[in-house]
Amino acid sequence: MDRLAALLDFHRADPDDAFTRFALAQEYLKQGDPDAALGFFEALVHDHPDYVGTYYHLGKLHETLGRTESAAEAYRAGIAAATRAGDTHARSELQGALLAAEWFDFDD
Repeated sequence: MDRLAALLDFHRADPDDAFTRFALAQEYLKQGDPDAALGFFEALVHDHPDYVGTYYHLGKLHETLGRTESAAEAYRAGIAAATRAGDTHARSELQGALLAAEWFDFDD
């Protein structure tokens, strides 16, 4: 069984498991399906707003899709989630990504 099929089986068994949903988003990205990945990332942020690791990857996907403002929004939401969680490392990474996205947008 391939990785995507296995993850989908896990997801069917426990559709609310945040880690499985995150892994599915990453696997869809790896397989070249950004729309499916985006759907999983956005649902994960909606259903599990404190799952801090999602925001960076969601923002990067938005950047890849040319959606700089959506990326910045994801980073800002992630900074808030990381602050609530006391995760200073994630907060720092998200702040750096936000600065880079805003600078990139400013250069356009």
